[in-house]
Amino acid sequence: MSWGTELWDQYDTIATHTQKGIDFCERFTHFLKDRCSIELKYASELKKLVKSYQPKKKEEEEYQQYSWAARFWDVLKELHDLAGQHEVIAENTQGQVMKDVQSLISEMKQQRRKDLQDGAKVQDQLKESLAKLDKSRKNYEKAFKMAEKATDDYRKADADINLSRAEVEKTRNQMMIKNSQCDESKNEYAAQLQQTNQHQRDHYTQQMPSVFQQMQSMEENRINKIKSMVKQIADIERSVIPIINTCIDGMVKASDGISAEEDSKAVIDKYKSGFPIPADIPFEDLSNSSVIDTSNANGTPKNSLDNRKGTVSDKKKNRKDKKGGGGLFGIFTSSKATINKIIGLLGEESKEDFSDLPPNQQRKALNRKIDEFKKEIARETAEREGMLKMKDVYVNNPALGDPNALEKKIEENAQKIDSLQAEMRKYQGYLANMDAKPSPVGQRRNSLSDDSISQSSTNMEMSQTSLPGQPPVAANEPEVYTDEEFEEEGAIDDEEDHVGEFEHAEGDFDEEGFPVIGTCRALYIYEAGNEGSVAMTEGEEMFVLEQDQGDGWTRVRKHDNSEGFVPTSYIQCHFYDQDEV
Repeated sequence: MSWGTELWDQYDTIATHTQKGIDFCERFTHFLKDRCSIELKYASELKKLVKSYQPKKKEEEEYQQYSWAARFWDVLKELHDLAGQHEVIAENTQGQVMKDVQSLISEMKQQRRKDLQDGAKVQDQLKESLAKLDKSRKNYEKAFKMAEKATDDYRKADADINLSRAEVEKTRNQMMIKNSQCDESKNEYAAQLQQTNQHQRDHYTQQMPSVFQQMQSMEENRINKIKSMVKQIADIERSVIPIINTCIDGMVKASDGISAEEDSKAVIDKYKSGFPIPADIPFEDLSNSSVIDTSNANGTPKNSLDNRKGTVSDKKKNRKDKKGGGGLFGIFTSSKATINKIIGLLGEESKEDFSDLPPNQQRKALNRKIDEFKKEIARETAEREGMLKMKDVYVNNPALGDPNALEKKIEENAQKIDSLQAEMRKYQGYLANMDAKPSPVGQRRNSLSDDSISQSSTNMEMSQTSLPGQPPVAANEPEVYTDEEFEEEGAIDDEEDHVGEFEHAEGDFDEEGFPVIGTCRALYIYEAGNEGSVAMTEGEEMFVLEQDQGDGWTRVRKHDNSEGFVPTSYIQCHFYDQDEV
């Protein structure tokens, strides 16, 4: 349907309607601008949210240890990518749709202005023709009235007998002139009427329909462009939906990767110290504190030695009580220290062989160090292979380079690889020694009374930790105290109690400082591998100087007067106070 035929008389209405179309396009532009602003703001807020909850640099390693933390990190990454897609929507909308809308508005304004000018020109022509018709009609009407009056005057003069013939003739001539003028005006009016009617027919059938058709085409083009733009907006959003779905699928995959069992295992791997569970706290029978041991090798009464302020057991007990590491509460203190060590495994300086760490953490640290060396060796080896290939190319084609220039680099690379391999073997040796030898403990438990541990507990430990015909696993290595530690603690004890004087000889007391409380026989061969322990052969008889304090080690004196610690599970003990009972 055509506006020119159906709306031939609605020129002003059509002009208003097309203006509303332009107004809508401008409003549509504001809508797109606000939509892009919202998308950009949403993307910015999402990225700000991700940044707020993203782990700090120092927390990244811990986030990788647990599945719930690592997968949450993955969710944040997917959310960041999802925010980027909203930025894509805004950028494409601004760069494509908004640009097209603004171009459309500019074209429509120019086209509408031109069409209105053409319509106004056509309407002015019709108005001018109508004005001429009206003027000719008025002229004809005036001439007709004058001719009619002249005819009436002539009739009256002709009937009046008083008038001369000359006057009547004059009246008749005047009538003829007026009638002639009336006829001319009539002819002019008829001609103008015919011309105006033709112009009017052309106006409503050709000229104005042409203008209306141009405006209709402009409006339909606007509508089609709006339709295309709306579809383009949908296509822009549809184009990012696969990526958004991928991000959502990544979030779902991240949620599937969370495992409570794996996280529980990771907690064990991270915080496990490798220490054995503390043994039961023995009962201290205070009623036997005054019994005299007459079977001592030196013949010294046991109670007199135990009552002295300076025994090694009392020394160790006093020192550990002051440090907060003795007794039942020492378990929690040492546990806290162990956890602090584990948490600060690589954050603080530690010994080269990591022997200051708990056994399990020491093994992990050594394996981690060995893996680092392996990666470095692999990298250096690959670099060496590349230089050797380059050298061969230079040898075959000297124009590309001097092969002798690579000799020094290859030699340096070989030396570096040898150095790394030596370091790796050193740490492998630390790991092998750790697997072959008892692991050291942080502190020995404070001393208990001489009758606190019986032979039955020793036999029970042997039966639980060894197989028939094989030596049991040795307990953790005892702590060896230095002269300075004993002197410091001895000074504190002397200041507090003013009793007991002791001499030191390379960290151990002389024979008078350790009463013989029993005898023991070696069940297995033991080779001393740490400071403070002594070797023994199977079946060897020795004197017991100090009972096992719960750490799996017993202090003995051999017949050559050498003293030290041996694994309690490797010996069979007989204590003198058992005979008294």
